[in-house]
Amino acid sequence: MNSLAKLLEAALFASPRPISVEELASLDADASVKEVRAAVEELRVMFDEGGHGVELVEQGGGWQILTRPEYTEAIERARMAIRPQRLSGAALETLAIIAYRQPIGRAEVADIRGVDAGAILKSLLERGLVEVVARGEGLGRPLLYGTTPLFLEQFALRHLEELPRVDELAIALRREPQPL
Repeated sequence: MNSLAKLLEAALFASPRPISVEELASLDADASVKEVRAAVEELRVMFDEGGHGVELVEQGGGWQILTRPEYTEAIERARMAIRPQRLSGAALETLAIIAYRQPIGRAEVADIRGVDAGAILKSLLERGLVEVVARGEGLGRPLLYGTTPLFLEQFALRHLEELPRVDELAIALRREPQPL
């Protein structure tokens, strides 16, 4: 493993969040983005082929060293991992609306949900899962919300295009008839 790959491994290990290739490139002024991408790929292959308990995963706009899924349950059972707080059903619903319709205003979210979304939006903002991305053109120029890189990280997505398509969701959520 070359010295650039070792430097990147150390930075990725120390970081609690995904790090973009551009951020990784800033660690070594002599390294080009192309060289950094090659070193990241070298690390990914090393973790995959070396029988490690961790893997290098691209998510949330960057790269992060994570526990392999097959070991997650045991680590959680031993309470060794910090687990993010769970979201309520209403928060998940609101977050899904924002993810699929962004940029979207509070009134539009309330229209879709059928209830006021102010408190839930505030909670999602505080958790860093959504952010104000623009102002609308309508009366009062309402705030428009979108998802954040932390949202992508929490849901293990590299980009929003990895969200399931709406037609796929309808099939997945369809209830099977129960036998009598």
